Amino acid sequence: MKEKIRNITSALIVPFREFPYLPRWMVLLLDVCISMFAFTFSYLICYQLQHAVVITNSFILKLILNTIITSSFFLIFRTYIGIIRYSTFMDGLRVFFAVFCACSTMLVISNVVHAYTGKNIFFNIGFALNFVLTFFMMFTFRMFVKLSYDFLRNDLQGKKTKLLIYDVTPSIVSLARMIKNSTTAPYRIVGFISPDSHAVDKTILGAPVYAKDATKKIKSRGAKFLLINPTELDRKTKQELSDFCLENKIQMISPPPLSEWKDGAFQLNKMKNIQIEDLLGRVPIQICVDEIGRGLDGKCVMVTGAAGSIGSEIVRQLGKFNPALLLLCDIAETPLHYLQLEIQEKYPSLNFIPLISDIRNYDRMQQVFETYRPHHVYHAAAYKHVPLMENHPSESVRTNIFGTKNVADLAIRFGAEVLVQISTDKAVNPTNVMGASKRIAEIYVQSLFNDLKKQSKTNDNSKQIKIITTRFGNVLGSNGSVIPRFKEQIEKGGPVTVTHPDIIRYFMTIPEACRLVLEAGNMGKGGEIFVFDMGDPVKIKDLAEKMIRLAGYIPYKEIDIKYTGLRPGEKLYEELLAQEETTQPTYNKKIMIGSAREYDYNEVCAKLNHLLEVIAEFKDKQVVQVMKELVPEFVSANSTFEVLDKKKEEIIFLPN
Repeated sequence: MKEKIRNITSALIVPFREFPYLPRWMVLLLDVCISMFAFTFSYLICYQLQHAVVITNSFILKLILNTIITSSFFLIFRTYIGIIRYSTFMDGLRVFFAVFCACSTMLVISNVVHAYTGKNIFFNIGFALNFVLTFFMMFTFRMFVKLSYDFLRNDLQGKKTKLLIYDVTPSIVSLARMIKNSTTAPYRIVGFISPDSHAVDKTILGAPVYAKDATKKIKSRGAKFLLINPTELDRKTKQELSDFCLENKIQMISPPPLSEWKDGAFQLNKMKNIQIEDLLGRVPIQICVDEIGRGLDGKCVMVTGAAGSIGSEIVRQLGKFNPALLLLCDIAETPLHYLQLEIQEKYPSLNFIPLISDIRNYDRMQQVFETYRPHHVYHAAAYKHVPLMENHPSESVRTNIFGTKNVADLAIRFGAEVLVQISTDKAVNPTNVMGASKRIAEIYVQSLFNDLKKQSKTNDNSKQIKIITTRFGNVLGSNGSVIPRFKEQIEKGGPVTVTHPDIIRYFMTIPEACRLVLEAGNMGKGGEIFVFDMGDPVKIKDLAEKMIRLAGYIPYKEIDIKYTGLRPGEKLYEELLAQEETTQPTYNKKIMIGSAREYDYNEVCAKLNHLLEVIAEFKDKQVVQVMKELVPEFVSANSTFEVLDKKKEEIIFLPN
């Protein structure tokens, strides 16, 4: 029986789909017919109450006059322009004023005729009755169509998937209205979950609003999906919602990003399943866009490592500011080619040049700097994989230290205004070659800036470059990072490999990190190490378990998690500051200034010259030994170089 009813309602709603709305002339004609009927009905009632005789010819003339006047006001107030099934309060107001003005005009005409002839066109009470009847019937007609359509559609929605929506902000409610009004949406809204206690126990779009902790009531709705907008929620809230959904087998979905919307709307079939990156991401950081734009206006900007995870996102964000020229420097040919195609499509008016260039090659980099003379340099090129660099210390030093030295020296030589070096939390109390190489790069650029600062005091005409270091932790979804690796392992059926059950990491989305890099480059005065607020640390074991659940599997049963042991150079937790370092706040609460110890430039250069000699011979232990002399806090972990720490003698290398 239910199936027959659904078939009937499906058949009834077909005309709505084939004819999405009545033509305006038809709506106007129906309104005129309603007004004629209301006038006739009210006319007959009044004459019946007055025991008067209705004269047909006189009535017809009065009906024609009323129809002309009423139709005129319908045209003036455009009562026919709305789609009947989507009638709103404004449509009701238009009908009200049109009918009121029409009846008022008829009343004025009647009184004028009575003043000159002593005869009434209509009894005064008749005009009031006509107004009430006309407005009521027109309004009821619209509501009847609207409610009938909603009833037929809602009955048809028995086949649709039940959907809960989190929050009741204006943007979310607008999104819900789009879903409710769509005939093709595969969802039926069965409720809202609100963190605002004032909205609880009320209804929105006909659906009840529940409190966050009303678990039993929420479960009773039988929803299969929960719609959230991850960009509007903090990390803690998203974690709580994901835990609730995983426990109750509810799938979390989100609307597509604004970039995929067309004409203020999006296709409802483009709802996206929530990924682990969405849960770990935070509310978008607000940066001083106008200030950054003014700083880059008319400038030549260079990005090294432009095809990498961080470098490519910096390029995308710089493209929005439309600098005079954007230089994309990278040694990786294929990724740089794809980035070129992307930027051409996204920013067709952007003036940019992709450059195959190796930061380790001083002569090539000199040619680039000499030709284009960039004003701003964002140095993102680096080797970053800890175990790989532990096996290739010389290559890590060549790229991360001397590549940085080449870029910094050339930036000064060719008059750059700003150099932003991108570092890592692994540079703090490093336990591996990669982290130590990044720390030495920090030391070099800081000592270089301080030396330039001293020189500028004796030379009033010298222009001081701003050299800035930014330091942050792991970024979500970067090439070779843990999340893509876990996804691959889950797709293959497991096991998911975690190095240690207690290992924790800080995570930040790539766009978030790059926004802060741009902000730091704009606010920096030179010589600072900017430390980013990475939020709360994440236990990698918990991350693996949640990713398995999000994929629809049960951890340890359907997909196992295996512990492989810490890799060479890996430590259980990362730090953004060394013990002796402190921070100072900035106007952006997500960015702090780390006060690191200072080094003498000449002493640093002497050590680097020695390091350069050692790496030429590819003597790994000697390379690491010199690195430990430069960075006394560098203590190797899970590495063959731990033997050097046991033999370490006191090094006379005191900072200023």
